[in-house]
Amino acid sequence: MLGITDLSTYLAGLALIILLPGPNSLYVVSVAARRGPRTGYRAAGGVLVGDTVLMALSAGGVASLLQASPVLFAVVKFAGAGYLSWLAVGMLRGAWTLWRERGARADATKAPGASGVSRASGASRASGTASVAGPSDASAKEREAVERPFRRAVVISLLNPKAILFFISFFVQFVDPEYAHPALSFVALGAWAQLFSFTYLTILIFSGSFLAATFRRRKRLTAGLSAAAGTAFLGFAAKLSLSGAG
Repeated sequence: MLGITDLSTYLAGLALIILLPGPNSLYVVSVAARRGPRTGYRAAGGVLVGDTVLMALSAGGVASLLQASPVLFAVVKFAGAGYLSWLAVGMLRGAWTLWRERGARADATKAPGASGVSRASGASRASGTASVAGPSDASAKEREAVERPFRRAVVISLLNPKAILFFISFFVQFVDPEYAHPALSFVALGAWAQLFSFTYLTILIFSGSFLAATFRRRKRLTAGLSAAAGTAFLGFAAKLSLSGAG
């Protein structure tokens, strides 16, 4: 079918590869947990667009160019590692801020007269819920606009030269060399990959959104998740910077 050989083996291998944790999937689930399904799908859309571009580049011969030019490969590689490191630092700073806020609230609760203040604040919330909700929603939209999850996910995907090499090396195993239109084979294989990826990212988005309410109530858990994600991104950056073109 369309010059694809051993489709069942390809799909099995594809499922295993997509299930492996990486910066793309980790970023999507973290965005969904912090901002909800709608923003999570924006990040997922960025991942799919980035992967589509990489597949097109690999089919167009860019993989061979990266293999033939160590300098070009190194430039893209270290740019990607630097970007992942920058994201990691932002996550770790966010975790530290949450820890400090949690500590400040704990100190305020223990302070004399805290119970009276708590009752007053409770009455205030009861009488002015609508007025509080507006600024909170506006603040969330402002943070989303600053983060730009779609654009950030695209950049995370594109700044990974190993992904281009992976697509060409993995796809070529399942393309019939005697087929008259190998480009169609790459398109079909890429479509399967995107379908699997979209399904997996959808599961991650709703899993992250389900946990979001818990994270909002428990700042310690939120800070721990952010710190873990930041540490993982530092690991991804180190792995990418130490990788070779082979």
